[in-house]
Amino acid sequence: MRRAFTLIELLVVIAIVAILIGLLLPAVQKVRDAAARAKCQNNLKQLGLALHGFHDANGVFPASGWTTAGPGNPAGKYVGWRPLTLPFIEQENLKRLYDFNTNWWDGTNITVASVPVLTYRCPSSPDRQVLSAVAKPPRPGMTFATPLAVTDYEAIMGVQPSSVNPHLPNAFYTSSNRFSVMSRNSAVRFTDIADGSSGTIMVVECAARPIVYRGRTPQPGLNNDQGIAWADSEGPFSFDGAAPNGSAEGCGLACAAAMNAKNDNEPYSFHSGGANMLHADGHVMFVKESIALPTFAALCTMNAGEVVGDH
Repeated sequence: MRRAFTLIELLVVIAIVAILIGLLLPAVQKVRDAAARAKCQNNLKQLGLALHGFHDANGVFPASGWTTAGPGNPAGKYVGWRPLTLPFIEQENLKRLYDFNTNWWDGTNITVASVPVLTYRCPSSPDRQVLSAVAKPPRPGMTFATPLAVTDYEAIMGVQPSSVNPHLPNAFYTSSNRFSVMSRNSAVRFTDIADGSSGTIMVVECAARPIVYRGRTPQPGLNNDQGIAWADSEGPFSFDGAAPNGSAEGCGLACAAAMNAKNDNEPYSFHSGGANMLHADGHVMFVKESIALPTFAALCTMNAGEVVGDH
């Protein structure tokens, strides 16, 4: 006579399988997270090579965004650093479509701005559609028939002295030492980076814009007028520091979070425990979100002369 499984035996087997799956899923998620972080680091590495390529061709790094005539922007239009570095990430054809005689939001440039460029996207960041943008003069409020293509990486222009100085024993940052490699209408050479290219952050993660996040929670009632697309010249920002819950930025000692508290124009990623940063020498480092605010601020300037410890 053939012996069959009893109901108890079947339930025990199901319970064992469920336990094994429960043990396996976190391990699978960790592998996925590690792969996404590695891909993100590679994207930033490619952007570093592109910025170095622009420097080799023009003798200076691109500005974070231009509003006047400058290297690669003879017409003096509102142009960001990404359109100018397209050829150095194998996007020469896309650059040919971009009209540098008009602002990034004018004419056919909006069509170009709708073309996705995977190098600008972190795989850990959620997908989103940009079908409208609130005004940021001189750019008007706009709606788009085709969604704009977004980016999760942005140039850090430096630090805000009024936000960072309260964290220091004495006021240190001024209008002359607050900047990083790429700021508004800048033309910085390698030799201008007095603090050393390996100790100066040039591009940070600022994921999921223009959707506003507080912590890991999207805030549909809030709008961000910066970083609405990869072509946006107004996406770069200076470092303030944020409240740990993301409710404010630049609020003195109460704003001690260096990253991952809020994504509207502060360093932010969807990686666990920190974010990837591109340094001026081209290397990419994962910086822990527990980093002290003064230490991170020191990494965001190129000639302030700070002594930066371990981070």
